[in-house]
Amino acid sequence: MANEELVAAVKNIIALAKAGKTDESYAGYAALFSSAAFGAYPVSEQRQALKFMVLAKGIPTFPSKAIADAHKKALTPLQALIKAHDDPADYELVGLCHVRAGDEASARVAFQKGLDLERARNPQSPLCGQLMKWVASV
Repeated sequence: MANEELVAAVKNIIALAKAGKTDESYAGYAALFSSAAFGAYPVSEQRQALKFMVLAKGIPTFPSKAIADAHKKALTPLQALIKAHDDPADYELVGLCHVRAGDEASARVAFQKGLDLERARNPQSPLCGQLMKWVASV
C-alpha cells in the first residue's frame, strides 16, 4: 500500500487487533470502508485493505456485532469494485462478507457468480478450486 493515510489507518487497526481490542479494530475497518476517502484510493490498495480484514485468520464462527457490521460495510466498496472490474476474486470477498454478516443465501450467489466467471477464464486456477469449496459450504 502506497497511500500514507490508508497505511496509517490499517496499521492502527492491526495494532488494535494485536492488543486484543477486536471490536475496536473491526469498528476501525467499518469506519475506513464507509469513509468517502476509501473509494478514492487506487483499486489495488482498496483490495489489499479489504483482504486484510476479510481474509483474516481466527474470525469466530459466530462473529460479534462489530465483526458483522464491518463486513457489511465492506460490501459497498466491494460491490463498486465488482461493478467496475467484475473480478472473480472480488466475488469471493463479497461471499465471505455475506457469510460473516449472516446472509448465507447471498454468499452462495456471490460465490457461484465468482466461480462461473473464473471457470470461464481458467477452470484450473486455485481461485476456481477455492470458490468451488465455498459454494459447497453454504
